[in-house]
Amino acid sequence: MSANAQLYGFPPGYFVIRNLANGRLWDVGGDDVEDSVEILLWPEKEKSLVETLRNPDANNQVFFIDTSGALCSRSSGHAIDVEGDRLVLRHRRPISQPYPNEYSHPLPRFSYSRETQHITASFQCDPAYPPPAAQTSTAWMRKTYVLSSIPMPKPKSLLDNASAFLSSAVITPISFFSGGAAQRKATPEEVFSGDIDLTEDETLEQDRGVEGEADDSPELLRRLRLLTIGQRDAPAEGDNARKRRQWQILPLRTSVAHRRQLK
Repeated sequence: MSANAQLYGFPPGYFVIRNLANGRLWDVGGDDVEDSVEILLWPEKEKSLVETLRNPDANNQVFFIDTSGALCSRSSGHAIDVEGDRLVLRHRRPISQPYPNEYSHPLPRFSYSRETQHITASFQCDPAYPPPAAQTSTAWMRKTYVLSSIPMPKPKSLLDNASAFLSSAVITPISFFSGGAAQRKATPEEVFSGDIDLTEDETLEQDRGVEGEADDSPELLRRLRLLTIGQRDAPAEGDNARKRRQWQILPLRTSVAHRRQLK
């Protein structure tokens, strides 16, 4: 395999990754180097893309593709792994049996598409790491794993809460007098415990609304999550929802003269 093929759409050398929706960069939380430290989204610490002009303290927002094709953090040198739906730093680990498992497994491969501006992850095995006896389903192979920022709405004010309470108080009696029972929504606990089954076309209420939420919280932090997209799932609706799944890859350069950006 050639060196260009092993980059999987990313540029050679060091680069930063910026979200199109909120402008924040990938950031190793707390500039930590420990195993399982989460990759977050944080405002840009260093605006210059010229190596000699940059503050080294901003290296926790810089990444690169190593010789094996793994996506890595510059500040620690460790590779990026997926833990649940989060991106985390991963120290190299010895093989443990039965392999693969949650502790010991091949690293995911991250790819960047200049056309869609999506960053996707691909796996050599089921990322849920079921026990060997349960490794019969191939459904994970038909899913797409896309990275997205998660919106954070600003906290509701007392006035907002009072308005919601009054609306609820009005709707409930109307439902009672009309003879219809108010529809009860399933909780995540009921679904995951097996008390309620969702069809392939149904989603939890918390998942259904996340794409439409406002992202106007004054907090600096935003979460980065790996979304699992099924073949029958609808595409993201709305410009902001689409941009949360889109990324700019900004290569660092050694001189002021060259300026290039991957789109």
